Amino acid sequence: PEARQISLRIAPPITRLKSSRSKNSRCSKFECYHLAKDPVHSMDRPKLIFDGRCGFCGIWVRYWQRLTGDRVTYSPSQEVGAQFPEISADEFRRSVWLIYPDRRRVNGAAAAFELMAHAPGKTWPLWLYRNLPGFAVVSEAAYRIIAVHRNVFYWLTRILWGKEVYPAAYRFTRSAILKGIAIVFLIAFLSMIPQISGLIGSDGISPIGNYLNEIRSQTGIERYWLLPTLTWIHSGDLFLHLLCWAGIGLSVSLLLGFAPLWTLIALFVLYLSIVSAGQDFLSFQWDVLLLETSFASMMLAPRSLLPRNARPAGSAGIWLMRFLIFRLMLESGLVKRLSGDASWRVLTALNFHFETQPLPTPLAWYAHQLPEWFQRFSTRGVFAVELAVPLLFWFPRRMRIIGAWITIVFQVLIAATGNYTFFNLLTIVLCISLFDDRHIGKFLPNRFRTPSLERGRSGWIPVAFSAGLAGLGLLQLGRMSGVLPIVPPPFSYVLEKAQSLHIVNGYGLFAIMTTSRPEVVVEGSNDGVQWLSYEFKYKPGDVRQPLLWVAPYQPRLDWQMWFAALSGYQNEPWFVRFMEQLLKGSPEVLALLGHNPFPGKPPEFVRATLYQYHFTSAAQRRETGSVWTRTYSRPYFPQVRLQK
Repeated sequence: PEARQISLRIAPPITRLKSSRSKNSRCSKFECYHLAKDPVHSMDRPKLIFDGRCGFCGIWVRYWQRLTGDRVTYSPSQEVGAQFPEISADEFRRSVWLIYPDRRRVNGAAAAFELMAHAPGKTWPLWLYRNLPGFAVVSEAAYRIIAVHRNVFYWLTRILWGKEVYPAAYRFTRSAILKGIAIVFLIAFLSMIPQISGLIGSDGISPIGNYLNEIRSQTGIERYWLLPTLTWIHSGDLFLHLLCWAGIGLSVSLLLGFAPLWTLIALFVLYLSIVSAGQDFLSFQWDVLLLETSFASMMLAPRSLLPRNARPAGSAGIWLMRFLIFRLMLESGLVKRLSGDASWRVLTALNFHFETQPLPTPLAWYAHQLPEWFQRFSTRGVFAVELAVPLLFWFPRRMRIIGAWITIVFQVLIAATGNYTFFNLLTIVLCISLFDDRHIGKFLPNRFRTPSLERGRSGWIPVAFSAGLAGLGLLQLGRMSGVLPIVPPPFSYVLEKAQSLHIVNGYGLFAIMTTSRPEVVVEGSNDGVQWLSYEFKYKPGDVRQPLLWVAPYQPRLDWQMWFAALSGYQNEPWFVRFMEQLLKGSPEVLALLGHNPFPGKPPEFVRATLYQYHFTSAAQRRETGSVWTRTYSRPYFPQVRLQK
């Protein structure tokens, strides 16, 4: 077997090769090590002695050497075993031995843990071995099993990690995550500029000033915790726009890498202020996901002001981001299974989804025409990606990367058939945390790569915060899944406060699949007889209006109209205010629409009617050129006028 044919000599010091790759050198895309000989009699440092004929041992010894550097020397037993006659050749074959300058020696799992303790930040396994009851016994038993089945574990290593195992470094990973978050924030703030006055401005649909006054009249000082927003300072339109423009400026700063930690804190505060003030119009899962992602990324961000002064990235923030993408995907699948919805249970959900989703893309019509068997197959694929693939995120490197790419492709397919704003992009950014620098480096030009893998250590503050946030996320996942129906009071209080700040949230879109598409058509009239329709920019209205690409921009009024059509206007207080602003002819609100049939002055009357929309068949589309057909359903909002 190949595992028995590999024989190598490893010993520090490790020196960088200046020449091109030679036949006998072991090189990777990032590193090429020259395995220099160390005097076998030198015992000024601990020495690890291993079976030089064991391929499995060779892979992991090289990994340990990359971790410990010149703190430990490494030699195969075939070359130095005779120097230690107290250890038999058979004992050398059965396990590795760590020998100290004072001749103290340990072997097996104890040797592995003591060896790792010589690497920066790797002392915790040895602490567990020495202090956690039962850990040493289990570790030694596992070591003996692996030692007996080295060939099997050699091939498992090749499959799960590759020919070589490298210490993970996250400089490129961290940079890509932070730049991705900066781009998403930039999109979010830019998209609010043309909408914020019409949505929550003084002459908008749901003025934030009125909302704050109502809360102020019913609460005391706790209102600042109940509604954390800077609009308590001022709620005018100019201040709202200043919040957005400040967010745009800070997003650019984060994109350029200036003061990333402090910039993220400021971005979080600004966007939390807008989300809290946005009421119904900023209550979407991607808004709170952006807040949770930005808060989690603070555990990863450098504290330096300039990019060149940033320290190497630690792993605490990376693992927190991985746990977030795991929760996001797993909860998205769990809500579909736990909802009991018939369309998900019998695999017909995608028969309806492309037609009934809020804002279909041009490709959605074609996806809807696919045969029944393909829709059922795709529904099974949704469950596989959302329930099974997230488990790969906790596997070794190769499986984790495969899981990440499956999730990324899944998000691209969703974005191709539906306009889900920046949600898919943000999910892809979270998937980057599943990569390391070696993988990301494959996609970078050579001039941007570094010749070595720099590794950083997380300070105790990021570690403590990451552990706390992961614990809260685990509680939330347990409560959502039903595994933990009741959260104990001390933890439930902390979880409630974390959710009020949107730093821990629940996720899961389309738990109940909408199987029909009602649409609200808003109309105005000057005489109560002839009615003209207000057309929205992106939501279906006129059946001749084509499907459009909108994402990553989110027309928030169009989205809310989709939700309003699924219930009565009595459950959507903002809709009454919207109709009132149409009667008043509010320029800010009218700017949110695609066509105003009353450009001169507002109408005397407004009303709303409910229609059922369906995609046309291929034959109907060839004949009419339309992607929609519609049939009258019922009145939605009664005919009203302003009191004189």
